[in-house]
Amino acid sequence: MEKSILWTSLVSFSGLERKHFRQWLASPFFCRKESLRHLYAYLCDCLENRKNPQPEYAMLICEVSDIQSFRLTMSELQSQVEAFLAYQTGHNEYFHICLAGAWRRKGLEKQFGRALDQATAALTKQPRRHRGYYEAMADIAYERYQFSSSGQRTGELNLQDLLDATEMAFVLGKLRQSCFALSHQAVYKIQYDFGMLDDVLKQIRSKPALSDNPAVSLYYHCYLFLTAPETEQYFDAFRHLLILHRELLPPDEQRDLYLLAINYCIKKINQQKSGYFKQAFGLYKSALEVNLLLENGLLSPFAFNNIVAIALKVGEPEWAGQFISEYAPSLESRHREASVKLNLARVAYLKKDYRSAMLNLQEADYKDLINNLIAKTLLLKIFYETDEYDALDAHLLSMHRFIGRQRVIGYHRDNYLNIIRYTRRLMQLKWTESAEIVSFRTQVESAAPLSEKEWFIEMIRQGRGV
Repeated sequence: MEKSILWTSLVSFSGLERKHFRQWLASPFFCRKESLRHLYAYLCDCLENRKNPQPEYAMLICEVSDIQSFRLTMSELQSQVEAFLAYQTGHNEYFHICLAGAWRRKGLEKQFGRALDQATAALTKQPRRHRGYYEAMADIAYERYQFSSSGQRTGELNLQDLLDATEMAFVLGKLRQSCFALSHQAVYKIQYDFGMLDDVLKQIRSKPALSDNPAVSLYYHCYLFLTAPETEQYFDAFRHLLILHRELLPPDEQRDLYLLAINYCIKKINQQKSGYFKQAFGLYKSALEVNLLLENGLLSPFAFNNIVAIALKVGEPEWAGQFISEYAPSLESRHREASVKLNLARVAYLKKDYRSAMLNLQEADYKDLINNLIAKTLLLKIFYETDEYDALDAHLLSMHRFIGRQRVIGYHRDNYLNIIRYTRRLMQLKWTESAEIVSFRTQVESAAPLSEKEWFIEMIRQGRGV
C-alpha cells in the first residue's frame, strides 16, 4: 500500500490539511460512506506513527472481503482527496468570482454586485501582478459584462476592461513560456515553434501599457538576455528589475527567473568571465534571503554544492561555513553527509587547514560521480601543496583509472583528464627554464575545458615545483 497513489498523496499532506480533510469526510454532503472515513483514520494513524499500512488490516477496517472491493474503496478515497484539493484551490483563489457567477445566473443583482466587489477588493489587495492576476481580472470583467449585457442591448459595456486584462494575461503567459522554451532549447539543441511571439514582441515595443508594466518588462528583459547573451546590458537590466519587482510574481515564478539568471552567470563563468562569480553569488544570496531555493522544504544537493563553490570563489569562506551549518538540514538525508563533508573540506582547504580538509574527505561516501571527482581533485591539490609527491603520483594514476571505468562523457571527462594531464606537467616542469614556464602557462590559459585553471596559474606564480 505504501506505493499506492493514495498513500503517496496523503504523505504529502501537512498536519493542517489532514485535519481539514478529516472534516471534509465527516460531512455527509461530501462523503456518505463510513468505510472511507475508517480507511482514512487508519492511514492517518500509520502516518503519525510512521508505520507502513497493512492491506489485510485495512480490509478488515473497511469491512470488505476481497481485494477488488478494497481497491475500489482506495480509489474512492483518492477521488475524495482530489475533490478536496480542487475545492481548496478554487475556494482560496476564485471563490468570490465563482459566487458572483452563481448569483448572476440567478439574476440577483444585489448579491452579484456584492460578490464581484469582494472579488475585486481581494484581488487588488494581494501583491501579485502576474498572469494569474490578469486572468482573474478578465474573469471579473467577463462576469460584469455578462450581467450588464443580459439586461440591455445598447449602451456602454466594459468590454475594454475585458480586452485589456485578457491581452495582459496572454502576453505574460506567452513571454514566460517562451523564456523557458529558449532556455531548454539552448541546452538540448531542440528547435521550438514560438508561434505568435514576434507579434507579441512588436506589441510590447509599440504599446506603453505593455512595455511599462513591471512584470512584462521583467519577462521581456529575460527574453532579451536569453536571445542575445553577448549583450550583457540586457542581463544587467533584468537583474535590476528582478530585485525591484520580484514580489509582483508568485514564489514559483520568482524561483524560475532566479535560476535562469544564475545559469546565465554560470555560462559566463565557463567562458572564463570571472566577474560573474560575484553576480552569481549575489543572486544566490538574494534568493536564499526570500526562501526561494527550497522546494517542499528541501534544497537540492546541486544547488548546495554550487553555492558553497561560488562563495569560496569570491572569498567568503566564513559565509560558506555558516551556510553549510544552516542549510545542511534542508538536504535529503541520502545526500546530506556526502554534501556536507565535501563542502566542509572545500572550506578547510581554502583556509589552508589541510588536515581538516582531508579528514572530511575521508569520512564521506561519495556515491555521486561528480562529487567523487570534485573530492579527488581537492585531494590532488592538497597532495601537491603539501609536497606529498609520491602520494600525488599514485593518486593521479588511481584517478585516471577511475575515470576510465566510469561513463563520464563530454565536458566532465575532458575536464578531469585535463586536470590530471596538467598536474603531471606541473610536476615535471623545470623551474629554472623561464621559457618552459611561460610556454606551460600559455598552454594552461588556452586549455579547455579546465575548471582548475586558476589553481594551475597560482601554482606557476608561486613557483611551486618538485
